[in-house]
Amino acid sequence: MSRAATTTAYGTAGRGARSRRRALLRWSPLAPATVLLLLFLAGPIGYCVYIAFTDMQLTGQETTSFVGLENFRYAFGDPAFLNAVVLTLVFTLISSVLGQNTLGLALAGLMRRASKTVRAVTGAVVITAWVLPEIVAGFLLYTFFERRGTLNAILDLLHLPTRNWLFTLPILAVSFANVWRGTAFSMLIYSAALSEIPQEVTESAEVDGASGRQRLWHITLPMIRRSIGTNLMLNTLQTLSVFGLIWAMTRGGPGSRSQTLPVFMYDQAFLKSLIGYGTAVALLLLVVGALFSAVYLRLLREEV
Repeated sequence: MSRAATTTAYGTAGRGARSRRRALLRWSPLAPATVLLLLFLAGPIGYCVYIAFTDMQLTGQETTSFVGLENFRYAFGDPAFLNAVVLTLVFTLISSVLGQNTLGLALAGLMRRASKTVRAVTGAVVITAWVLPEIVAGFLLYTFFERRGTLNAILDLLHLPTRNWLFTLPILAVSFANVWRGTAFSMLIYSAALSEIPQEVTESAEVDGASGRQRLWHITLPMIRRSIGTNLMLNTLQTLSVFGLIWAMTRGGPGSRSQTLPVFMYDQAFLKSLIGYGTAVALLLLVVGALFSAVYLRLLREEV
């Protein structure tokens, strides 16, 4: 090999080594965070996956055995699990997709046209419900829907029929509670999205004779489409994991008429001591959330 070729080879190797050192230096500040994520996130998740394939129990068991897919097979044949899946989908559809999303968009649109005083008061009321701890919001809504609670007192004052809402319509009661608590998040996202729409676009449509419904359908919604998709995804994932609100209001009852998957998982794992089965249900809930996320991300990638 000639001297020039040797020099070139050494130079290339030297540049490669320097490039690797620079890459290492760039990534070194992330090393502590990466270690912590692996230790406190990936580690517990991996252990939970292992538990889901065992018959682990909290009490009354000396040894834990590997049972493979038995917990998952049992879940799909368990009427209580299938009931929890249906109630979870109903709860998510009513309180997140329809309730928080629609009401948040409506509030954001109305507050754009309202006075500063109305915007301040409305924003304070809605955001206060959002910042309350979930368990506190649950107890507040329990006193509202309870048989001797605020709602029935108002209906009685108006000489309208009353009922025990938490007994007759429990899934609707907890869905309304989640709408009340979580609408502020949608309102804030849509307020930011609506503020980005150029005013001249809507004014031009109004001059051309477009009605309010036409402007909403053909201008506003297409221009905030990505915000809608992002909001739906985040709200859906949050709603799928709601536990404290339902537990404080109904504990999944009466019977199992408001027992969503998080409540069912808690009941199986900690009240009935079936840790393995409860963890398998948790993994299935994770799969449900992943499916929702995949659908929303696909919609976000598609062109209008």
